[in-house]
Amino acid sequence: MIVCFDIGGSSIKGALVEDPQQINTVPRLPTPGNDFEAFVTALKSVINRSPKQVRAVSISIAGLQDPKTGKAIVANIPCLHGRPMQKDLEQALGLPVTIANDADCFAMAEAEYGAGAGHHVVFGVILGTGIGGGLVINGQLINARGGYAGEWGHGPVAATKAGSPPLAIPRFTCGCGLEGCLDATCGARGLEKLHHHLHQREASSQDILAQWLNKDISASRTLDVYLDILSAPLAMIINTIGASIVPVGGGLSNVPELIVAIDKAVRRRMLIDPETALIVPAQNRIEPGLIGAAILGLRQRA
Repeated sequence: MIVCFDIGGSSIKGALVEDPQQINTVPRLPTPGNDFEAFVTALKSVINRSPKQVRAVSISIAGLQDPKTGKAIVANIPCLHGRPMQKDLEQALGLPVTIANDADCFAMAEAEYGAGAGHHVVFGVILGTGIGGGLVINGQLINARGGYAGEWGHGPVAATKAGSPPLAIPRFTCGCGLEGCLDATCGARGLEKLHHHLHQREASSQDILAQWLNKDISASRTLDVYLDILSAPLAMIINTIGASIVPVGGGLSNVPELIVAIDKAVRRRMLIDPETALIVPAQNRIEPGLIGAAILGLRQRA
């Protein structure tokens, strides 16, 4: 038995796990973002629910660990940010702790039990409020020791001219401090910024996509620009790593037509067109973070 957590800035999802395909969840808890002792107490309250002896804890979290220093980069949970999180949690909980980025856990879940099953190179992509990703090769997570492999949402690569015919696009400021990141330009909030820039009109990402599906002229122009900006760097990444499948999760992946459009745009820009769908909806739609954490935690203890 291990206990798995999927931890965000607002809530903690917990589960008791002996098999990654049987996730026994417990009620969510609020995340004590500013109090490490309270944070530890919340984790212990889930661990204490186990009817069996708990061997370890495995955590999926929206953050990174510096593989050199072990210090966490978790901007939305201040009590963890800058702390040697694994070391401190192991001391506080008295158990071995495995920690992985939430996008890495998603990629691991898809590689093992989702759209990536049977594929040698799986690049899991998150298209949500922002953009993230994780890379699994031959069943192994590349970020096994922490790090930022797969974080394609960050870096000043967003095109400053896009669409057909091309339009000038500003480099939006990203939460990481850079300008021109895909996270700030092609996540849900970025799609809204693009729409406002092009049409001086406020609209939610859901409304923009709904209008696009209804062939609204303004929304169609926004998606023309969006797909151009997103697909070029994604095609380059796939050319570089040789992924044979790219499962997509996150809120924007709930629009199947968008995933089809991204797939077509990316394949047109690749060195070799695989001719069959490459960018596909993720199959683990429920608790992929917990599933990925369970896979990693159980492997670590094997």
